[in-house]
Amino acid sequence: MSHFDIKQVQIPTDSGIPIILETGHLARQADGAVLLRYGNTMLLATAVSQTEPKAGVDFFPLTVEYREKFAAAGRIPGGFFKREARPSDNEVLISRLIDRALRPLFPENYQNETQIFVNLISADKNTPPDALACLAASAALVVSDIPFNGPVSEVRVALFPDGQYLINPSQPLLESARLDLIVGGTEKDIVMVEGEAREVSEQELLKALEVALEAIRIQVKAQKELAAMVPKAAQKREVPSPTRDEALLERLRAEVYPRLYEIFATPTPHKKERKEALQKVKDEFLATLSPEELAEKGPLALKYINDLEWEAARKAILITRRRMDGRALEEIRPISIIPDFLPAAHGSALFTRGETQSVTTVTLGTKLDEQIIDLALHRGTQRFMFHYNFPPFSTGEVKPIRGVSRREIGHGNLALRALYPLVEEVKDNPYTIRVVSDILESNGSSSMATVCAGSLALMDAGIKIREHVSGIAMGLITDSDGNYAILSDILGDEDHLGDMDFKICGTRKGITACQMDIKVQGLSFEILAKALEQARQGRLFILEKMEAAQPAPRPDFKPFVPRIVKIVIPRDTIGQVIGPGGKIIQDIQNTTGTTIIVDEVDGQGVVEVAGETPEAIEAALRRIKAIVAVPEIGETYEGKVVSNVPFGSFIEFLPGKQGLCHISELDWKRVDSADDVVKVGDTVKVKLIGTDEKTGKFKLSRKALLPRPETLETNEKKKLAPETTSSQKSLPPKKRRKKKRKKSVGNKPGGLRNTQEQRENQKNR
Repeated sequence: MSHFDIKQVQIPTDSGIPIILETGHLARQADGAVLLRYGNTMLLATAVSQTEPKAGVDFFPLTVEYREKFAAAGRIPGGFFKREARPSDNEVLISRLIDRALRPLFPENYQNETQIFVNLISADKNTPPDALACLAASAALVVSDIPFNGPVSEVRVALFPDGQYLINPSQPLLESARLDLIVGGTEKDIVMVEGEAREVSEQELLKALEVALEAIRIQVKAQKELAAMVPKAAQKREVPSPTRDEALLERLRAEVYPRLYEIFATPTPHKKERKEALQKVKDEFLATLSPEELAEKGPLALKYINDLEWEAARKAILITRRRMDGRALEEIRPISIIPDFLPAAHGSALFTRGETQSVTTVTLGTKLDEQIIDLALHRGTQRFMFHYNFPPFSTGEVKPIRGVSRREIGHGNLALRALYPLVEEVKDNPYTIRVVSDILESNGSSSMATVCAGSLALMDAGIKIREHVSGIAMGLITDSDGNYAILSDILGDEDHLGDMDFKICGTRKGITACQMDIKVQGLSFEILAKALEQARQGRLFILEKMEAAQPAPRPDFKPFVPRIVKIVIPRDTIGQVIGPGGKIIQDIQNTTGTTIIVDEVDGQGVVEVAGETPEAIEAALRRIKAIVAVPEIGETYEGKVVSNVPFGSFIEFLPGKQGLCHISELDWKRVDSADDVVKVGDTVKVKLIGTDEKTGKFKLSRKALLPRPETLETNEKKKLAPETTSSQKSLPPKKRRKKKRKKSVGNKPGGLRNTQEQRENQKNR
């Protein structure tokens, strides 16, 4: 009898292959562990939480990690160490997807350090695991005794050109989708959205969310069934009740709340002024406490003040229908745009919206600059990259810099998704493109400023995207009475104090990317529809500003941008261009100062030549074309004398192709030795006059390109039409013949020696 107590549930899918959730078999020492299986894809999710709160923290210390094992796909990691190293950007992005759905559902006062690990242990390249990871993680939590207000799950919903919506389609199908969304939600509400699109409408996006929520409900129900089979899951750990001091709270509400409300209700254009005013309120109240009270009640007082800030800010917006900086709910902050801001960059733009500022650059490189992708499920290259940097000085703070943060990776990926559909459309783009956004100032919506600046910088670089892409972040304020306010272009405080952060990017035609985090339960589709329409209006307003500043892509690249010319050559000539050990291609690069990349694509050779000047590129192309050229009879070539032999000269008239210029074809006059006409190493022009029927060797002629001497032309005419003298005409025919024979023999001038010379000349001709 097995000593494993295995519990299992199955979730039906459109593909006919069920998703299986299993617990009690693997990782049994974790607080919760679930094995998810879908076909050949297997994910192991574990959840462990400390039994005591972490000392000295006032937040929930949650860590979510997603990892892909290369062995899961039958691969060995690349690189020197040959083992899984730090998480890839793809693993970080999936970790964020899980985290953003789970984090809001933990009890507010739960401060025990918690770790959730999801490992891909078996992989099917046709099944994307990102849409399954949150389901596995949530299931691990619900079968544990860790407090959790779930279950929650995520699904991928895709919209196809025929109007069909599919849940968790296979990877091959996904490549043709117009919309690709990961949607997270509970049994009732959506809590997270992340995805990309090819200019879909707001209505199509809403429909996708509805389809996704229906599938999520099925998965949530299955998790509850699994939890009901596990006795441990029935008794969750107790969450300590928050410390309460009603007298202190009432005092703060009477003394501090009116001042906080006044700050938020009075327009303050600058974040720094508002922050200083709020700090002054805190400091003045704490100054009223005795040293003993400050030590005992100071931390709790600060917590209450923060809670009152949240309440006052929201109440001020709902009552006054104005924002903290004085704007109307749908109003966009002032926008300033300077294209070509950095004169030495290939492309750049400075985009400022209120107190959020991004300077974004575009750098154009060759195929050698492609990013190498080495993941368990994907190995290849990437020619469009977008990086986002958020230094601490952008918010006036001092923080240690320990590499790229998960937030920076996530925001860069969102901007990449927003712009990629337009970049992908650019035909015959030979460049590798790297876009970098450096946030110089931040007060909310820095990721959306990044999208706008990225679009402007691409056009400044000369990349022929057909139109601009803009981005806007939407917020939401609600209360228990059903009142709400939808905010366009939110501030940092409105993001922190609000109920929603909905980022939407797109062109005039439609949405290209979106990201949404919802902090409140019960958000209706009616509110979402209004938020999307208000976002569309804001997006169009921002596009007008961008189009006025940069109406179209630069007509040509900047003078210092390396030019790239692409040509196609026969597949069997690739080796000739490269040469043994790369000798030929390296010589071309060194002598012309260019960079040459040769690749095989669809059975053809594709050659990219990059250089600083058109002259350098043309010089390289001439040599490449000469190598792959097919010799044509009657064409003239410039060749190099390789060797001289008694019967002529061997001349290399094309790279790797030699022909014989017979001694009789070197010159019109008699040539005793080829060295008398050409030397080894000389460059000469020759004409291809034929090929040897037996050997197929090329026949060349130098003589054919030289003017014919006049004496030879005269002799040729005499031979073809000889004229008789008057004395010859007067003789009888018999005597005339005798006289002619007499003249053609003997050693006199015009006798045998001249006849021999004529024969030689005739032979040479």
